[in-house]
Amino acid sequence: MTATARPAAPPPVRSGLSRLRDVADLHRSTTIIVVMVVLTVAMYFLPGFPPLSIVQQPGTWYDSFANAGVFVLLAMGLNVVIGMAGLLDLGYAAFFAIGAYAYAYSNSPFSHQDLPFLPMLVIGAFVAAVFGILLGAPTLRLCGDYLAIMTLGFGEIVPIVFQNLDEYTGGTNGIGGIYRPEPLPFLGSFTAITPFNYFIVMVVIVTVAMILLYRLQDSRIGRAWNAIREDELAAAANGINTVTTKLLAFALGATTSGLAGVFNASKLTIVSHDQFMFTVSFTVLAMVIIGGMGNIWGVAVGAFVVYMIQVVILKNINGVIETLGIPDFTLPLINLHVDLKNVPFVQFQFLLYGIALVLMMLLRPEGLFPSQRRRQELHIAEEYDEGGETSAVPVLPALVESPAPQPDPSSSSAEEDRP
Repeated sequence: MTATARPAAPPPVRSGLSRLRDVADLHRSTTIIVVMVVLTVAMYFLPGFPPLSIVQQPGTWYDSFANAGVFVLLAMGLNVVIGMAGLLDLGYAAFFAIGAYAYAYSNSPFSHQDLPFLPMLVIGAFVAAVFGILLGAPTLRLCGDYLAIMTLGFGEIVPIVFQNLDEYTGGTNGIGGIYRPEPLPFLGSFTAITPFNYFIVMVVIVTVAMILLYRLQDSRIGRAWNAIREDELAAAANGINTVTTKLLAFALGATTSGLAGVFNASKLTIVSHDQFMFTVSFTVLAMVIIGGMGNIWGVAVGAFVVYMIQVVILKNINGVIETLGIPDFTLPLINLHVDLKNVPFVQFQFLLYGIALVLMMLLRPEGLFPSQRRRQELHIAEEYDEGGETSAVPVLPALVESPAPQPDPSSSSAEEDRP
């Protein structure tokens, strides 16, 4: 009996929905690139306008834009952890420090090494991801306040460790004299007087990160993150490995933070432990909440706006007030004389953060630019209350108790007559 060869299996036919998703991803990626190019061109000409030149010198605006891009990158990474996966991370600045110190140690007279900038972007991000996995593996079985406390402790420990490792991190003085990136094609060399080159590099990094994060959000992993954020028990019951999925979100957030740390160290040319205290984690968390958790471009816009207000506006507002000649005034009720030129607005930045967060929680808890899913989640109760219902939670008809069916007398009498 001769064996007949089996016919080859036909190649899998891709569904129309899969093709449509690929077209949508390509359209979104193209849109992101076009928007970033337009914004870059606009930012190139913006510093020359008179209103902006009053705030600070035109040449320093590119430096501020590049620094703002660092926090945009940090906010997008933390948005993966908090906004997509629903994990409260209060020690996010620790991975920022790990990426920065990885670059500083590998590109400074401290270690007598000089590694290329572009490979160090990958290496620094990878090192931060490894530490994210090492932290997440034993702690991500926790949830809620317990996870927040663990991440807060990690965020406080890492700067102290770097402060005390004098042999490798320079101790309290940190690592100075960090080598700047080597000249790149179409940009040239990186110096303190060429902040526009750093700005262009940051625009490219943010654009690539945004495209990748959008593709992840629409993938199976992104849907698993959303399921865990909504109900972890239900996600586990549906076959999602919650620990591995949360660990992936934690590692991706750490990767993005490490990438920002490498860029920041190469730009500042000095790294010290006091650059990565809890205030950095709190600032990035405020950016995510104000921008709109779960929405990538909303978080990016929120981070950029918050940074510009914090570092540029508050820092230079006294000079603007003096330039515009705004007079002093006296509050009539308490007879308090206010000299705006001498008000230390920079010292009130965290007070302003607190006021902004309280107002956001009361007036717009989903943030300035929330995702459609989060907007529906937070306003579903208001939609059901429009009809005057007292219950804030909708009651499904299937869950309303109905009276038990009454037995049929004819059927019961027929059963009694049976032998």
